[in-house]
Amino acid sequence: MTDAIRDNADAHRYELDIDGKQAVVTYNLSGQNLMITETLVPQALEGQGIASRLTKHVLEDAKARGLLILPVCPFFSSYLQKHPEHAEAVHPTYRGILGI
Repeated sequence: MTDAIRDNADAHRYELDIDGKQAVVTYNLSGQNLMITETLVPQALEGQGIASRLTKHVLEDAKARGLLILPVCPFFSSYLQKHPEHAEAVHPTYRGILGI
């Protein structure tokens, strides 16, 4: 049913294909900062935890690569507020903005 999440660096997005549909997290990479701009899950796949799965993967990947997250995406920001244990992965300025 699900494939692995992959970083499509050329398209500036993480991708996950499920049942012929694609969920994505788009980003801009600048130096050691990974700005998360949008999380998109097809309507047919909503409510299955796919956006959270993508978010967890992006956080783990950023940490492994020594990158700091700049969460501009509303879903990503909300996820981080609900899961402050990931605060170390977030740029200090955004930690203050999000209150984490």
